[in-house]
Amino acid sequence: MTLKPRASGKKVRRVLLLIGWNAAFIVMGLTLIAVVGEFYFRAKMPFTGINNYWHFDPEAGSIRQPHSDNMVTNNLDFWTISRANSLGFMDREPKPITASDGCHIVVIGDSFVEAVEVAISDKLQVKLEELAAETLPHLKVTTSAFGRRGTGQINQLPYYDKYVRFMNPEVLVLVFHRNDFWDNSPFLSAMITGQHPEHSLFATALRKEDGTMELRPPDPWHFKLRGIRVSTSWVEKVAEVSHFAKWIEAKTSNPSEPNPWIIGWRELLKDWPGYETLPLEWWPNNSTEQMAVYNKDNLPLFYEEMLDFTEFGLDEFKDRADRDDVALIILSTHHVGAEGDPTFDRLETMAEARGIPVISQLDYIIRSGGRVEDANFRHDAHWTTAGHRWAAEALLQYLAQNQRICESPGGGVSDG
Repeated sequence: MTLKPRASGKKVRRVLLLIGWNAAFIVMGLTLIAVVGEFYFRAKMPFTGINNYWHFDPEAGSIRQPHSDNMVTNNLDFWTISRANSLGFMDREPKPITASDGCHIVVIGDSFVEAVEVAISDKLQVKLEELAAETLPHLKVTTSAFGRRGTGQINQLPYYDKYVRFMNPEVLVLVFHRNDFWDNSPFLSAMITGQHPEHSLFATALRKEDGTMELRPPDPWHFKLRGIRVSTSWVEKVAEVSHFAKWIEAKTSNPSEPNPWIIGWRELLKDWPGYETLPLEWWPNNSTEQMAVYNKDNLPLFYEEMLDFTEFGLDEFKDRADRDDVALIILSTHHVGAEGDPTFDRLETMAEARGIPVISQLDYIIRSGGRVEDANFRHDAHWTTAGHRWAAEALLQYLAQNQRICESPGGGVSDG
């Protein structure tokens, strides 16, 4: 009888020893995985940080610092270093162009035109120029591009006024992405970017008391809505020094989760003098919800009214194109959809009312037998090299069918 407690004690010690060894093996295994993983991802990932160099131009607003080298990655699909040209845009260095040089096509848009995810040689405008040289050499097509992420058509108007007009283009292509309906509205974009509606680093439009729109230049006193505190998770803290943790962070991120910055900016603007009555009953909590708003058949009155800003932006571009005898075209990204999608139908209705042709990239990809999912990265909505090529081919097809648009004088600068 006296031996039983000893036997029981030995069993307990053996169990504890076994647990200890198992725990040690688990810790050593996890440590080995972490070390091997860190070595692997340091070899695989050239860099993990993002270096965007911005410059504020009083006329154009926020653009890239001219001649700056910008590093961009999502730590999963792409790692690129791109140099901004002397104008502050992610394109080749502009060349002097005269009206007799042929058909110059300028592309203006947001991050899909800025396209820092791919090399400049793979971008829409470069591919269009190369393809046109092969199939339509007599048109002598040359191209330029002006893109800045987070902008809509209203924000992009200074690019035409300061740079494009003096290039004497024959054709102007506006690349339209589904979030442009948001970016054109200073109120809606405030919730996504934190830029105050009346003090933005971009050109904006505001509605006057008589209901008409007034175009405002970039504000040198621009500022963001302040006062938001967002806690940093332990993964984010570790990811600041670990490539392996940075990969885990990128792999596990979910754009459908509530975004504390969007929610914070929304709450701040709600309490800002003059914006207390801003309706928030349908306000998005993340970028996924933001993208989906205008793909609904029926919109609350407030969001319907915000469409006026996009119409104003298109009116302004149409007036400039008509004044300078430039053919104006809209290319919608594959995310906008095609005929039958509410987002595309809203855009097409606006464009048709102004006599602006709309080319659907999605429609072109489907008709050409391509895989739509190959147009953007697996973990990022922006165009891959295939997406850029399809966009170029869609424009080339339109150009081949409407070669007369390259025959306009394309005077660019006029007395008007």
